[in-house]
Amino acid sequence: MFSFYKRENAGSDNRYSFGIHKNIRAVDLFTYVALDETAKQFRISDLTAAAAVLLGQADIPVSGKLAGATVGTSVASLAARKVLPFRVAVRLPMITSVGLKGVRIAFTRNLGAFVGRMVPVIGEFFLAADAIQIMRRTVTTYNRLVLPEDRLL
Repeated sequence: MFSFYKRENAGSDNRYSFGIHKNIRAVDLFTYVALDETAKQFRISDLTAAAAVLLGQADIPVSGKLAGATVGTSVASLAARKVLPFRVAVRLPMITSVGLKGVRIAFTRNLGAFVGRMVPVIGEFFLAADAIQIMRRTVTTYNRLVLPEDRLL
């Protein structure tokens, strides 16, 4: 996407070029490098991770839940419960919500319920790993392109 770059020094305010963008400030260069690294990172696994997060959202209304239970259920949970209607011998931990009050964990013996609750967690894990990779490569590339006084970390 943005592959050509060169340095330009215009007095005390350093200016740079990146791809088609000319005479840009260091902060703008960082933005363009971040966009470039994000575009390089996107693969089919990223779409899968995003789909897992969306399918794991508890936005389908369900009646008959006990007081204090998470309101609604997710497409992933409904599908997993249908495909995996097995009871297991041990109680499996499920993350039911994450918020300002902390992580809320419930236990189940239903394999389908466990898998359905893990789908968005796995998706969020992969998206977080992508974000870490993107930022690491963005800072490395940016620091390689700019003058020493504009470098980060």
